[in-house]
Parts: sequence; C-alpha cells; structure tokens
Amino acid sequence: MSTFRHTKQLPVNPAQVFAAMEDPARLARWWGPDGFTNTFENFEFKPGGQWRYVMHGPEGKDYPNHSEFVEIVPAHRVRIKHISLPRYDLTITLEPNAEGTLLTWVGIFENETFGEKMRGFLETANEQNLNRLAAELS
Repeated sequence: MSTFRHTKQLPVNPAQVFAAMEDPARLARWWGPDGFTNTFENFEFKPGGQWRYVMHGPEGKDYPNHSEFVEIVPAHRVRIKHISLPRYDLTITLEPNAEGTLLTWVGIFENETFGEKMRGFLETANEQNLNRLAAELS
C-alpha cells in the first residue's frame, strides 16, 4: 500500500469547508487537479452512498470514476472508497484551530507499485486539488 498525506490550512471554519464538500455543484468546481472539470452522474452524500463522475482532463480525455462514501461526520470527517481503478481509500479530516480549519487528506492506494510509480504526479495533483478548494472557499 502507498500512503499520501497532505495538509492545508484554510481560513474558514470546518462547517464552511464541509459545505464545499457536500454540495455537488461546489464539489464539481474544485475536485481534481488544475485544468480538470467534472460531470457528476450520481452523488449520494451519505454513508454507503454512491458517487459516479467523469473527470475531463485538459487534454480532452475522460476519466470515469466510481466511489462510495464510507463515513460522513458533518464538519469533521469524510471517508471515501474509490471503487474503480486505481483503488484507494481517502480520509479527509477537518480540525478547527485559531486560523480556521486544518484539513488533512490521507489517501491509501491498494496497489503499492502504482502508488509509488505515480507518487510525483499524485502529490502534485493533490496539492492542486486542495488549492482549488481554497479558491472555492475564498
């Protein structure tokens, strides 16, 4: 397994960050690396709910995705299991602090070879993703 961990300090409270995650229109605006857009086919934001979407890459390629929401604790934690390849588990935790919210993003890829081979791209993509979230919140 390959683990990726990122943190981002956000200048808003956890409820405001969570609102940008639970609203599919807002989530579609920031989810993914720079240049990507999303089309959500199914978004059931509840434990056991399905999330099917297509990420449209800047080069014109489409990337179908299928995930399941494993755990949702409002304004605190969201756990997602990415069912389509590459398989991974993602936990996003929101911790209040004096500056707003510390978001922690931990992704664990099932296929260690894939994760390590793609580490450079994935780390950059995750940082871009969190920067897009910060922009959505501003």
